[in-house]
Amino acid sequence: MMNIKKTFVLFLALSCAGVSCTDDFEKINLDPNRIEKISPGTLLNPIIYEMASFNTSRSAAFTFEIMQVSLPFPSPSGGEHRYDIGDNAGSSTWSTYYRWLTNIREMRAAAVEAQDPNYEAIALTLNAWVYSLLTDSFGDVPMVEAGRGDEGIFYPAFDTQQEIYMTILSDLETANGLFDTSRDMIYGTDILYGNKVENWQRFCNSLRLRLLLRVSKREEMDSFNKMAQIINNPAEYPVFTKNEEAAILQVSGVPPLVSPWGRAVDFRTGRAAAAFFLDNLNDLSDPRRERFVGEARMTDGVTSIGYKGIPSGYAGNDAQFDFIPSDLNIELVTAPMIAVIMGYAEVEFIKAELAQKSILSADAQTHYENGVKAAIRQWGIEVPADYFENPAAAYDGTLERIMLQKYYALYFTDYQQWFEYRRTGLPVLPKTEAMLNDKMVPVRFKYPSSVQVSNSANYRKAVEAMGGDAINTKVWWEK
Repeated sequence: MMNIKKTFVLFLALSCAGVSCTDDFEKINLDPNRIEKISPGTLLNPIIYEMASFNTSRSAAFTFEIMQVSLPFPSPSGGEHRYDIGDNAGSSTWSTYYRWLTNIREMRAAAVEAQDPNYEAIALTLNAWVYSLLTDSFGDVPMVEAGRGDEGIFYPAFDTQQEIYMTILSDLETANGLFDTSRDMIYGTDILYGNKVENWQRFCNSLRLRLLLRVSKREEMDSFNKMAQIINNPAEYPVFTKNEEAAILQVSGVPPLVSPWGRAVDFRTGRAAAAFFLDNLNDLSDPRRERFVGEARMTDGVTSIGYKGIPSGYAGNDAQFDFIPSDLNIELVTAPMIAVIMGYAEVEFIKAELAQKSILSADAQTHYENGVKAAIRQWGIEVPADYFENPAAAYDGTLERIMLQKYYALYFTDYQQWFEYRRTGLPVLPKTEAMLNDKMVPVRFKYPSSVQVSNSANYRKAVEAMGGDAINTKVWWEK
C-alpha cells in the first residue's frame, strides 16, 4: 500500500502539471490549529491586561504588607508585615514576568517584520517596563539570553543590573524616536490608550524619568542631566501632563477585562488597614480615606469610631485590640475598577524632587501640589479647597514631605512604594519588637528555588557577583 503522504504529493504533482503549485501546497500543508503568523497587535492587549492584573494583585498581597498599608488580621505570628519573607516569595513574579517578556519579544519581532515603528516602540516600552520591575525585584537577571530556548539556549546567563538599566534606558530613547503620531495603529484597538500614539509616547518618556531617578545614586548614569533634558524639552520628549494621559487600565468587568479578584470580598476578608497608612491620612484630613477603607468599629460591630488601623508587625496577641480596625474597601477591586501601571502624579513628584534638589529651575511647591491633586483625582475624588492649608499637607521644602505624598500616589502601583522606599528610606516606617530581619525592610526577593536548580551554574555566578542571595542583598542602584 502506497504511503498516504507520497500519494498526496503525487496527486498534487499530477494536478499541477505544467504550472507552479508551490504556494497552493504550502497553504494546504498548514496546521489549522496553529497560528502561523502573528501581527504586531496580536499580543498587545493580553500583555497589557495580564501584566496590569498581576501587578495589581501583587501590590495588595506583598507591597501593602511590606509598606504598612494593610496586614492580615488576625495575625498571631510571622507574616510579611513582620518581614518574615519566604524563600519563594518572588517565584510568581519571576515566572509571570518572564512569560510576558517572551510575548513582548515576539511582538517586537512582528513589528520589525511589518516595518511598523509605533508597535516596535510600544514593544520596547513594555519590555523596559517589565524588565525594570524584574531587576528591581531581584537584582541581576537573565536578559540577553532569556527566552531563547528555540535557539538552544536553555541555561541563560545573568546580566548585571547595570547592564539591564543601560539597555532599557537606551531602548526607551530609541522608542521615543520611533513613535510616529501621524501614523495610525492598524492592528486592532489597544485596551490601554485606544490607539492614541501620543499617549504611548508620553508613557515611554514618563517611564524613562522613573527609571533615571531610580538609578540616580549611580553617578556614571548621569541621571539628573538626562532627566532635565527630557523635562525641559517637552516637544521632543512629551511626558504625562494630566491623569487622562496616564498609563491606567480601565477594567470594565466585561470579559476579558475582569477584576483580578474572582470574589471581591477576598480582598477584604482577614485583612485590616495599617495604623501608619491611616494615621497619616487622618492627619491630612485626606478625602481618600473613605475610598480606600471602611470605618473602624467598636467590638459590638456597629458603633463607628472613625478611621483607625492597627500597627504593622505588632507584638502580642490579637486580644490587645479592643476595636474592629478599618478594613479595605472592596469597591477598589470590583469592576469597573482601575489598574495603575504609571500615574501622572508620579511625574509631578519626580519634578518636585528634582526642583527640591535644584536640578530643575522650577517651583517645587507647584509640582508637589500638582502631584497631590492628581493622585487624589485619580481615584475620582475632588480635592478640598483648603487641603493645603493643613500644615500636615502644605509643602515644607523637604524631601520627606514629597515622599510621603508620593507614597500615597503610588498606592496600588505594583511594587513602586517598596522600590522608592529602598531608594530614599522614605517615608520613615515605624518598627516593632516583633519584626524579624533585624527590623530591616527587605530589599529584594531571593531567586526562586526552581532557578537555583535548573540554572545552577549561572545562578551561582550571579550570586557571587551580587554578593549573596539574601533578602538584604542590595541591588546595584542601592549601593
